[in-house]
Amino acid sequence: MVNVPRLVIAAPASGSGKTTIATGLMRAFTDAGLAVSPHKVGPDYIDPGYHALATGRPGRNLDAYMCGPERIAPLFLHGAAGCDLALVEGVMGLYDGASGQGELASTAHVAKLLKAPVVLVVDASSQSRSVAALVHGFASWDPEVRVAGVILNKVGSDRHEHLLREALEESGVPVLGALRRVRAVDTPSRHLGLVPVAERRADALAAVAAQAAQVRAGCDLQGLLALAHSAPPLADDPWDPTGIACGGLLPHPAPSRNRGSAPDPAAPGLQGLWAGVPQGGTGGHKPTTGPHPTVALAGGPAFTFSYAEHTELLTAAGAEVVTFDPLRDEQLPEHTAALVIGGGFPEMHAAELSANEPLRKAVAALAESGASIAAECAGLLYLSRSLDGRPMCGVLPADARMSERLTLGYREAVAIADNPLAAAGTRVRGHEFHRTVVEPGTGATPAWGMTHPERRTEGFVQGGVHASYLHTHWAGSPGTAHRFMAGLFRR
Repeated sequence: MVNVPRLVIAAPASGSGKTTIATGLMRAFTDAGLAVSPHKVGPDYIDPGYHALATGRPGRNLDAYMCGPERIAPLFLHGAAGCDLALVEGVMGLYDGASGQGELASTAHVAKLLKAPVVLVVDASSQSRSVAALVHGFASWDPEVRVAGVILNKVGSDRHEHLLREALEESGVPVLGALRRVRAVDTPSRHLGLVPVAERRADALAAVAAQAAQVRAGCDLQGLLALAHSAPPLADDPWDPTGIACGGLLPHPAPSRNRGSAPDPAAPGLQGLWAGVPQGGTGGHKPTTGPHPTVALAGGPAFTFSYAEHTELLTAAGAEVVTFDPLRDEQLPEHTAALVIGGGFPEMHAAELSANEPLRKAVAALAESGASIAAECAGLLYLSRSLDGRPMCGVLPADARMSERLTLGYREAVAIADNPLAAAGTRVRGHEFHRTVVEPGTGATPAWGMTHPERRTEGFVQGGVHASYLHTHWAGSPGTAHRFMAGLFRR
């Protein structure tokens, strides 16, 4: 049994202010001397960046769709190990989850899996007595979800606060905070949500400090901490990347270091996805490596989307993970044996990425050698011939551009061909999140056959390259890092 004091910070709907308040609470408790473990429900990459800034610890996602409900408590305990308090920011409205799949992956679902009390952040800007009916509805909808406190946000005045508190006295849910609207705590947004920390670090630091000050002034921190301590112990064992990823490849995981700033193909209903598709391999690259092959990980302002567990799994499987910045570094890390390029906003930095011709040529040469390269979303764009007309790495026979259409949602997919990440027939769950288009959208050997919510092929498997719009969480597909690294050790 493991006892971690914890709270889930939820809201009736998106836009209520839960990110601002959750981040402010994380920083306020950290400033008070507590070791705070930050978590985010769902697949979002951007909010955890602010959580990390507030706490000094990696922001971690808890996604029951991609990782499976059975892994939520273990992943939580892994991230919260040694901490005094864990704060979990919810996603969307409290009961909103994977479309058409009930409570799956909702904040309520995760709160139940963690047996954590929920604090509801309510945008009170356009209501008074009605707030009691709203809170009562959320608190009584699912008796297994313990809505144990309310923080009133965007309160207009002292008089308004009095009316709200008076109404809530009969609800049985205590008010643990009341905050006024303050412009200094706002975080700018653009086409995919908040602007990431890496692109505005100084301003982000100031905003997080302002959020903490607002929370200290308006919230009952002692009451919130006492509520967190009321959570019962969890019986699960912490998730262990070493036990999952190593697979006997190496007796000891390698350290990581940073450079720069920062199913079966014949399964019923799936056969048509493979028609005419050659079964690819993983290339024949033979890099110069030591006992721990170097896996270069793209970072910096253009590539900010990465789950902390990916690096942990690669390290446990024997990699020396080295982060580099494609905006600044003109060469890949020394002795690079493989490359991982996650998501981010290359479209906002296309000119700078294109101007770094030495690195583009180095990436193209690595791909030509047959080295394993895993590219998700932003990585797919970077490996294309061009992005909004500017030259990119030219690894893939495709061109990318910005689009008016937002592509967003959970996906189910199956690997069409053997590749560095998965054997043909492997089923995965992931998500898409972009406002770009790659033309053509698939190569001679697609990366995935999408099976839900629609059937289509997507992405590229080309030599040792696996490039796709689909974001996956490797903790939900435990063999991914093992396979990626096993290919390097076999060469």
